Amino acid sequence: MEWLTAVMDGLTDNKLPMGKAAKSVFDWLKENAEPIFDAMSTAMEWLIEAILWVLQTPHPLIIVAAFVALTWYLQRSWKTCLLVFLGFLFILNQGYWKETTQSLTLVLSSCVVCMAVGVPIGIAMAHRPKLYAWTRPILDLMQTLPTFVYLIPAIVFFGIGMVPGLIATVIFVLPAPIRLTHLGVSSTPQPLLEAATAFGGTARQTLWKVELPYALPQIMAGLNQTIMLSLSMVVIAALVGANGLGVPVVRALNSVNTALGFESGFIIVVVAIILDRMLRIGDAK
Repeated sequence: MEWLTAVMDGLTDNKLPMGKAAKSVFDWLKENAEPIFDAMSTAMEWLIEAILWVLQTPHPLIIVAAFVALTWYLQRSWKTCLLVFLGFLFILNQGYWKETTQSLTLVLSSCVVCMAVGVPIGIAMAHRPKLYAWTRPILDLMQTLPTFVYLIPAIVFFGIGMVPGLIATVIFVLPAPIRLTHLGVSSTPQPLLEAATAFGGTARQTLWKVELPYALPQIMAGLNQTIMLSLSMVVIAALVGANGLGVPVVRALNSVNTALGFESGFIIVVVAIILDRMLRIGDAK
């Protein structure tokens, strides 16, 4: 058994320098790609401030009415509109409107970034199977890596505040729209594609007139997943200074305040229910 112990000692003594290698990469990026990160931070701050201004400048009841109107446009169901209305009234009653708008800003910002990046990448992967085969392990890594790990490079590159919270959220959420867009486009029936080609359709026309309409339910499912996963990052993003509903949850955890933790946690649940019911496009159709 001594030789087994020697083998184990040899393995532990010759540890692969994964941590040191990652640190070297982050240090190199911080020194050589600082202008890129500054530009990204500026763009993210502008997006966050714009959405926050839209949600916080008008009277809360005006924003509630806008969400109810959007729900009616998407669902055509008075029951869903009533649910959304009562949900927002409950949030106002509990005094969490400011925190809710801040969390919605983070969610909406991540949706804009993830859908703008994820949908084109998903389309490219659907048309290039080898590209999907090469990038699938990266997507698996992005989804399985503990979310707290994303906070470290986010702080290193972007400091503390809403921007690093948004970056960490985007990295965690991005695989969802990519995978679902790829699934929707790649599952387009071959007879439809052959018919489009037979009628003289170009590759761009086939994409816009056949593939994307067929993949729309999957793309909307990707949007729904993006919103739900972004909302799940609210508490984690609060650890790097992002404002929102995660702040009272973290404060309640630090002070062992059961009442505050239950209130803020239940508000997050209500927001999740509201957004989920609003965007159930497939059910509405």
